[in-house]
Amino acid sequence: MTDVFETYLSSTGELSAEEINFSAQFFKPIRLKKGDFFIREDESCRHIGFIANGAVKAYAIDKEGKENITCFKFENEFATSFPEFVTQEKSRRSIRAIEDSVIYRIAYLDYQHLLGQVTAWNRVIKSVMEQEYNQKERYLMNYNNKSAVDKYRHVLSSEPRLIQRIATQDLASYLGITQRSLTRAKGQIHRPNIL
Repeated sequence: MTDVFETYLSSTGELSAEEINFSAQFFKPIRLKKGDFFIREDESCRHIGFIANGAVKAYAIDKEGKENITCFKFENEFATSFPEFVTQEKSRRSIRAIEDSVIYRIAYLDYQHLLGQVTAWNRVIKSVMEQEYNQKERYLMNYNNKSAVDKYRHVLSSEPRLIQRIATQDLASYLGITQRSLTRAKGQIHRPNIL
């Protein structure tokens, strides 16, 4: 088990050292290369994963076959399609590595067993779900019905790691604008002032 994961669990303040050690056996590491799927749209959502290293994007494919990216997850974050994981239904979105990644995943039955054995996990998952909800709320408030320049300006000030680690086409999809609009917005903001 990775120190990163154990450190994260310890930082929640919800689990004792014994509970962390017990929990560790249920999380199995997988290595994803950039482009590999963690979860595929229209397939059963069987796992929750903790990202120890790397990053993923979550997206759905629209009628025109275009990716609509809804979020990015990085180190020390959990990734899954929560509603479908809980109900064990087919995922409505894909989660795919955008960098080589190490993810510690737990299968649904092991997850159920763990919740039954270590009740503090209910509080950890509740906290993860609240973070997920807050992330979606912030996204709607900051990126809905705003100009490309305003969206890019917000990313610069509030989510700079997206600019550092996300490909331009993925960032444009996440912001709900075209790559051309994103390039123009970057040009407007970064253009030197000419006297």
